[in-house]
Amino acid sequence: MIGRWLGSRTNRTQRSSPLAAVRTPPSAGVLSCRVLDPVNEPVVHAEFAVTDVAGRKVVVGGMDPFGSFMTTVPAGEYRLAVSAEGYTPYRATAVVGENALASLGDVTLQVARPPELPSPGDWEIEPTHSSIAFTARHIGLARIHGRFNSFAGVIRIADQMEHSAMHVVIDAASIDTNVRMRDDHLRSDDFLDVQRFPTLEFYSDRFVHKGGNRWAITGALSLHGVTRTVTLDTEYLGLGNGMEGEVRAACRATTELRRDDFTVSWQTMLARGIAVVGPSIRIDLDVQVVRKG
Repeated sequence: MIGRWLGSRTNRTQRSSPLAAVRTPPSAGVLSCRVLDPVNEPVVHAEFAVTDVAGRKVVVGGMDPFGSFMTTVPAGEYRLAVSAEGYTPYRATAVVGENALASLGDVTLQVARPPELPSPGDWEIEPTHSSIAFTARHIGLARIHGRFNSFAGVIRIADQMEHSAMHVVIDAASIDTNVRMRDDHLRSDDFLDVQRFPTLEFYSDRFVHKGGNRWAITGALSLHGVTRTVTLDTEYLGLGNGMEGEVRAACRATTELRRDDFTVSWQTMLARGIAVVGPSIRIDLDVQVVRKG
């Protein structure tokens, strides 16, 4: 009778174990934690990365709607890194046993200090350390990667960053996809028609702080004789010093353009049933600016 009572007690303990509903492979365990902000709200956009002691990536992923994650890994020692936009990264070490749960419990991320903004004045885009690239889908299959090799621009930083302005001019004929025949075709009147429209121009009219180091820069893009409003999703990377001691600021930005919005429909190709380029084109900018004067 005592044996049966002990057996029942053991079964109850196993059923209440955190791993009772988790099937783990032999020689594996479970690593988990919950990620919170300083006011104990879940940080659902956080991401985690688990590496082994040799620095090799084992698993990466995101949080569930409650700011938690749970992952199965071979038993052993691991390094955990948790990161989220606007927060200081969190790092910890955990030892995962066989058929055991290694829980780090609640992890509180601290709000990161935003990088210092550029000082007011005119800042020029430095082409040598900047790039304007694009990605388009070719006939619905492989992607084409290209760039514009010639461009110039200036950002006028205001006392209040939100009142700043930017003007960028791109030489349309400098388009480069690393295939000369294709580039000549892109310059023709089937595509960019660079003889009639030699430049692409962007004038910003609004800088909006999205939190942390994220900004939205909205303005007017003129391409192929048509002007449309676009928004650059921008990540400000902060300040640094160049080889000659000059102060530089850097950012990354992306946007997506619909070619039909700019009447770049290439009807001569579509009439033959060839969808040469997909309906949208992704633009990626890496920009360094240097203070004028």
